[in-house]
Amino acid sequence: MGSSIVQKILQEHVVEGKFETGEEVGLRIDQTLTQDATGTMAFLQFEAIGIDRVRTKRSVSYIDHNMLQTSFENPDDHRYLQSTASRYGVYFSRPGNGICHQVHLERFAVPGGTLIGSDSHTPTAGGMGMIAIGAGGLDVAVAMGGGAYFLKIPKVMKVNLTGRLQPWVTAKDIILEMLRRLTVKGGVGWIVEYGGPGVETLSVPERATITNMGAELGATTSIFPSDEQTRSFLEAQDRGNDWRELKPDPDAQYDEHIEIDLSQLEPMIAQPSMPDNVVSVREIEGLEVHQVCVGSCTNSPYMDLARVAAILKGKIIHPQVSMTLSPGSKQVFEMISRTGELSDLIAAGVRILESGCGPCIGMGQAPPTGAVTLRTFNRNFAGRTGTSPDKSYLCSPETAAAAALNGVVIDPRKLGDYPIVEPPKKFIINDNMVVTPPVDGRDIEVLRGPNIKPVPTKDPMPDQLEGELLLKVGDDITTDHIMPAGAKVLPLRSNIPAISEHVFVRVDETFPTRAKAAGGGFIVGGLNYGQGSSREHAALAPMYLGIKAVIVKSFARIHFANLVNFGIIPFEFADPADYDKLNQGDRLSIAGVLEGLDKGGVFLKNESTGASIRIVTNLSPRQIKIMKAGGMLAYTKGAAGS
Repeated sequence: MGSSIVQKILQEHVVEGKFETGEEVGLRIDQTLTQDATGTMAFLQFEAIGIDRVRTKRSVSYIDHNMLQTSFENPDDHRYLQSTASRYGVYFSRPGNGICHQVHLERFAVPGGTLIGSDSHTPTAGGMGMIAIGAGGLDVAVAMGGGAYFLKIPKVMKVNLTGRLQPWVTAKDIILEMLRRLTVKGGVGWIVEYGGPGVETLSVPERATITNMGAELGATTSIFPSDEQTRSFLEAQDRGNDWRELKPDPDAQYDEHIEIDLSQLEPMIAQPSMPDNVVSVREIEGLEVHQVCVGSCTNSPYMDLARVAAILKGKIIHPQVSMTLSPGSKQVFEMISRTGELSDLIAAGVRILESGCGPCIGMGQAPPTGAVTLRTFNRNFAGRTGTSPDKSYLCSPETAAAAALNGVVIDPRKLGDYPIVEPPKKFIINDNMVVTPPVDGRDIEVLRGPNIKPVPTKDPMPDQLEGELLLKVGDDITTDHIMPAGAKVLPLRSNIPAISEHVFVRVDETFPTRAKAAGGGFIVGGLNYGQGSSREHAALAPMYLGIKAVIVKSFARIHFANLVNFGIIPFEFADPADYDKLNQGDRLSIAGVLEGLDKGGVFLKNESTGASIRIVTNLSPRQIKIMKAGGMLAYTKGAAGS
């Protein structure tokens, strides 16, 4: 029996465990990436582990999220990150060099390698043929120290692409079609591998758009073959020596198959407030639009922005529309500047933002009250724009540009001939905004601002847990619900006591106060709890508030791992119907916790009603040890000292 691309790469990198679906293995990690919203805590954790130098082939620290410097916190974090990068042997991408996923695709990603990043959209590099996985910052810190990254081997879903995209239909429409079919839960427990004759019609940046938003499916990661398209992209980046061919064996076996005929797709759009609320653009034509934002790690490479410029050239955006554009990298920015496309965009009335995440994470450009905003981003969770309630739609750059011109949603195919934009044979190569670390950084001083606080730790797990059910929530709770992003909260990422004041405030503004007054307690949720960002603060800050366990119908992958890393037990209902037997404010207790972890389950007693409820864990033997130690940091330091 032949192997898929996924199986080939994973098997090359397994250093611990048995390679079978559902079994936990440890993987050797070739590369890591961090960004400034998660990176400060990751490097604080790396320092706490006590290793003198990173041990990966390449680790890169990016500044792209917290770019808005309204006070000292963000620039202090940037200074800390630059000094830790030099001290510990990490490449440092300076503010203005671009969004981590775009820059990594351009300059660092290599076919056949493994990459983990403290950002959920790390799978972008799957467009290059990498196994690239989003993870919590503590997992990344361990990998930087040479430790294995552990995951349970997912099932592999083959998506067979045939045909060719028609004019005005894009890679964004492919992944929106996937979300329409599978939903935000449909990829949980899966790696998605794309193949078929349609693959060769898609460029690496187009493939990266698809793998980027595979995170919205809940997939562990997504991957494309490494072929002549990959070789061409790498040669255009002056990195031809990094190319290697990667394709599945002819008799490769998969756990699931999906067929997509690219020629049958049409422009799609995700309606508020979930990426899987997808319809065709023509179904909502005429909807009045007030804001259009082009950019993000999903749709900000050169070809996307060049097509927007071609659509807008010689025209002016509608008077009721405010339009912004964020180049994905300094390379992209310089390319559109030299080719004249930047002038066309400015002449059309587009507001040009810096090369960073910006409005995608609520860092500026909040829409007006009640306004519709069209965004070429990857998430439209409620309130993510910075305005609440909001009406955020996700679409391709072409659909966004059409709406910007007309002031309403319009099928872009009605604009006439599709603009022909030739891909560059060579990109502008200038890595002067990447700081190479010194060979020996032991004499480098690590600079810490007053907002940077020590990493909170947790005591070893007790044998009995008791407390109040502090919050009961429903299905599809995102990390944005648990720990909001945006200009108000993101600067506090290196200060857990301060950021903990914002836990769940979008759901219940009294939660932090009640949690502290009660001395901690429990949270109950529904399906797909913790979907969205990799932000470990959605586990770390609740841990600081005393949350002892989260009991739900099912978890999203990264958040489950983050809860384990910070010593909060992730329980699931043995019978999902028991969710209805618990109410906010009930007093709960769990006895025999330590033995229950070993056996895979315990009984939860509702002291307020007398109900006894079976709850289970899906922890590996390694994760059980982590839980008992009080979290990954204590476990890692203990293992290093033993």
